[in-house]
Amino acid sequence: MSDKPVIIGFGELLWDLLPAGAQLGGAPGNFAYHAHVLGAEVHIISAIGDDDLGHRALDQLRAVGLDTRFISTLKTPPTGTVPITLNGSGQPSYTIVENVAWDMIPCSPELLALAARADAVCYGSLAQRSPVSRDTLRQFIAATRPDCLHIFDINLRPPHFTTEVVLDSLATATVFKLNDEELPQLAAMLGCASDEPAVFAHLFAHYPLQTIALTRGANGATLVTRDHRHDLPGQPPELLADTVGAGDSFTAALVTSLLAGRSLAEAGTRAIRHASYVCSQPGAMPEMGAFLATAK
Repeated sequence: MSDKPVIIGFGELLWDLLPAGAQLGGAPGNFAYHAHVLGAEVHIISAIGDDDLGHRALDQLRAVGLDTRFISTLKTPPTGTVPITLNGSGQPSYTIVENVAWDMIPCSPELLALAARADAVCYGSLAQRSPVSRDTLRQFIAATRPDCLHIFDINLRPPHFTTEVVLDSLATATVFKLNDEELPQLAAMLGCASDEPAVFAHLFAHYPLQTIALTRGANGATLVTRDHRHDLPGQPPELLADTVGAGDSFTAALVTSLLAGRSLAEAGTRAIRHASYVCSQPGAMPEMGAFLATAK
């Protein structure tokens, strides 16, 4: 691997349609941004519609330095959107619109050539809700080198996942990330007890995983391999702005640290610190220069 690893974020690119206005979202873009600011060569594989929201998405991603060459522009399906409404107490409800561009991510020879260069590819369950994008992801993963990290960040969004998709994704993953709220849902899909040791043991017994990362928000994270377990404390920010993109930034910092050869404990600590700073700033893609200057 070169000094600048090649890292791929695959999946949904969408706009959250909030009462205050549209905000660009989707785990792959958030992940890619943070891997980019941490020094990687990063590419997003997704699709947008040939519409105003699609063009705005490309402009916004380019404005923060991201490469958009592998984001396909499709004529027919629209750019993905998520209408969000707030109830009287401010709690959001949302609908992830289906049959949108990122459901139709096309495969191509250029995409498979990129796969051969990749040092890591990160994907979730939401991006695989449609057969087209799911098949493209499978072809991409099959074209990667044996030493490429396959990061499955499960990111459960009911009703946009199936047990089959989750188990198939685990079968291709070397790094698996989930949060404590997703743990019992995963246990039910695996058909095992829902306590952490039982879930970890089942995963390592049945899937080719090297590392499992279980996050607990402000309470830190647990990182596990087949031989070691690290329980890492949280580092909550002094002032919380929001938690948008925190999980994706954690994954990006973890992956870049692992590719740099850092120990699992150090990689996890850096990931928690990175995500904590993101929580102290508004939005999923805050300016990170001040933080990075103190995080060497």
